[in-house]
Amino acid sequence: MGPLDTCLESRAQSPGLGGTAVWEAQESCLPSVFDNPPGNGAGLTNTAGLPESPLLSLSLGHYDLNCLPGAINVFDSQGPGTVLQFFSFNCSSHTPTLKLLRVQPHTTFFNPPSLTRWQGIYVGKVTLSSSARLDALAVNHYELQLQFTCGNYVMEGPLSVDVQWDAGHIQCAGRFASPAGEIIQVPETVTPGARLYTLLLPGLELQGAQMSITSAQDPPYFPGPFSINGQGWLQAPPQGLKGQARKVFRLQILVTFGQNQSCEGMLIVKVLPAPSSSQVSFQEQEQNITIPEDAVPGTKVVQVQARGFDVRYEILSPVPCRLFSIGRADGVIRTTAPLELAPAAGSAVTALQVKAFERLRPWASVELGLTVTVRRVHRWPPRCVPALLMAQIPETAPVGTVLRSLTCLDPDSPGSTLDYQLRVHSPPGPASLCLNDRFLEVNATLDCDTRGDCFQQTASILVFDGGQPRMTTEVPVLVMVTPVNEFSPDCVPRTFRVREDAGPGTLLGSVVGTDMDYPHDCIEYYTSGGAGTFAVDRLSGEVHLLGPLDYEQQRLYRLTVLVIDHSQDQDPTRHLSGSCTITIEVEDVNDHLPECEPPFQELTVHTSLGRSMEVTKVSCRVPQEPQRLAFSYGIIGGNSQSRFSLQGAVLVHNDLMLGPPWPEQPQTYELLIRVVDAGPSTPHLSTTATVVVHLVPWRASTVATSTHRTTVPSVMTPLLVTDTEAFWQPEPWFVVVLTVTSALLLLALGWLLSWLLRGLAQVLPAPSKPAQALLLNSIQGTEGSIEGFMEAPRAETPQAPSSIMNLHFDGSAQDSRTGREYLFNTRTGARRWL
Repeated sequence: MGPLDTCLESRAQSPGLGGTAVWEAQESCLPSVFDNPPGNGAGLTNTAGLPESPLLSLSLGHYDLNCLPGAINVFDSQGPGTVLQFFSFNCSSHTPTLKLLRVQPHTTFFNPPSLTRWQGIYVGKVTLSSSARLDALAVNHYELQLQFTCGNYVMEGPLSVDVQWDAGHIQCAGRFASPAGEIIQVPETVTPGARLYTLLLPGLELQGAQMSITSAQDPPYFPGPFSINGQGWLQAPPQGLKGQARKVFRLQILVTFGQNQSCEGMLIVKVLPAPSSSQVSFQEQEQNITIPEDAVPGTKVVQVQARGFDVRYEILSPVPCRLFSIGRADGVIRTTAPLELAPAAGSAVTALQVKAFERLRPWASVELGLTVTVRRVHRWPPRCVPALLMAQIPETAPVGTVLRSLTCLDPDSPGSTLDYQLRVHSPPGPASLCLNDRFLEVNATLDCDTRGDCFQQTASILVFDGGQPRMTTEVPVLVMVTPVNEFSPDCVPRTFRVREDAGPGTLLGSVVGTDMDYPHDCIEYYTSGGAGTFAVDRLSGEVHLLGPLDYEQQRLYRLTVLVIDHSQDQDPTRHLSGSCTITIEVEDVNDHLPECEPPFQELTVHTSLGRSMEVTKVSCRVPQEPQRLAFSYGIIGGNSQSRFSLQGAVLVHNDLMLGPPWPEQPQTYELLIRVVDAGPSTPHLSTTATVVVHLVPWRASTVATSTHRTTVPSVMTPLLVTDTEAFWQPEPWFVVVLTVTSALLLLALGWLLSWLLRGLAQVLPAPSKPAQALLLNSIQGTEGSIEGFMEAPRAETPQAPSSIMNLHFDGSAQDSRTGREYLFNTRTGARRWL
């Protein structure tokens, strides 16, 4: 006693073009939704016939395609020609194409997408075909596979169309709304008040629909009035239809819904004689069917078949049936929605009650129970948040510090237990990290000062689910260990030695600083003390001499070197420091000449034949260094015939080697005595003392040998002349050019001078003979005086002491150009070359 055919269908106009687009593919592909109604169902168009506001704009650039649409919602009230989705593409170098490859489940409800060029871009749209009859209760999900081609660039993407039931629009449909009306046949034995036909689709009875029979039901033709209850069931008259066989009752029915929404239809009830027995039966008994949860909408579950004439099928329960539908004519049960168990846990087991009945004799029916079990399909690996685990910790973090936590979920089985495993990649060696359940912790001390390679810890967390097959998700782990400046730098005290004659810039040595923090060589050096005499290089620690040293003034320096580290902490302003003391010892260098007292002596000695006697003792010292007492002495000039010798600092006259003839006249000797310091310091410096000895030979009348000594006061100190000459050493070619040029210039000057002298000789008169004789005598006299001066030591004529002092030299020096030594008189400036 069920319905014969669907009488009323729910249809509604979706807001916008196909409703609000729902995106599940990419965040960057958010569509823009129309807010205006579609008008005639073909979408909004401008004068060019193109959409004013596309739902989706995809920028290709030249060959650039970001994405294709994900999913949209559309009400089942949409009719043929409705625009479901707009796309805009930019393909400047080729003519693009947009194709509909396939529809799942297969249907002809969708037209091939069109592609039109508009204002430099290509706009595509997907519309419903003329055969479109969307029914959310039959199929509520379609999958459209689209392909976009731009030259050699091809991209495919799915467009999911979710069909939603529109409860806001009601219309009469099927043969019920046709002029001929819907014909139903009932036996005369039908129970009074029994359900003969269902006017409303399941669920519409809750929407406030009101139905009434507007045609007359007057007796005696009508045994009683037919009625319609609140659920939309057409019920038999209370008196029943007994004895009404072969009668036909025409019922005009008005359906109203809300304000100004109504429709009319015709039902024709034919009363048949009572049947003998029902001949409808199923070929099988109750069945248990198992299907996978990844079955797409439209997948065939099972086909039920019943014996009988012109059999129809319907699902009695559950009503409404959200997941399954049955073909009225073929009895094929299909899925109508995705069966994922995660979002719909109640879809694991569904009990279906299926009814089979003859179309012309609906009372001839039979029912079959089916149990549909959805089997879980292991399709997705665990999903973890965050997908990349990053952390930053200082190297001083204690063991057990929690870095990050990981939250994972199995999409196939929410709430199931997952296994976690940590795999360390670098650095090699003992793992510094560990995984405690879902928490990443510090496992060992992260001291990076010893090897310096632990500042980046890389690892992976493997997450295993419990399904079959077992699936795994790998979460990369990157832990950045920041350095901490823990230790103060230090340096080792050192002692350097430097000669006192070392010049500025001399490298004395290096201060070596050490730091236990990594990197170990990030140290800077600073100094205090030394009064600007020494400097320490800020980066290398090298100690250099800046100023002159004097061993006699200061022999020891102490410098405090401050070492400061840098670049060893996350905070660049954090520095630690240390210090050490270096000692600089100045080595003595012999830089002072010996001085003799007196520097000049003049002695008169009366000697005896065959005897040796002490003439004098040379007394020398270094006033700046009184500790220097070792000297060596030697006669370097004036000791003709080797009559004198030195025994240490004592000058001795020797007459043992003399032979006849014995000189009878006194002789004068000017002895130059070189005094050299003989101490350990270098270089060995020397000075020259002058001793003038007048030897008076022995005579018979001489009673005793005597020595007359004349000394120069100590005020008369020897004059040391030092001439420092800076010279320039040119290139060889320059010397050659200069020599040739000078020779040519001298020749020219000589020629010019000779020419001038010849001219002058012609002008001036010749000198008189007396003048010439006078000039010649003057020249000869000069030569004689020079020769007499050079032979003065051999002269035996005694002279007065004053004249002797005028001819004596009280100093010696060395010419800086030729290197020759000479004597000089500090009073007259006279010189004598040695």
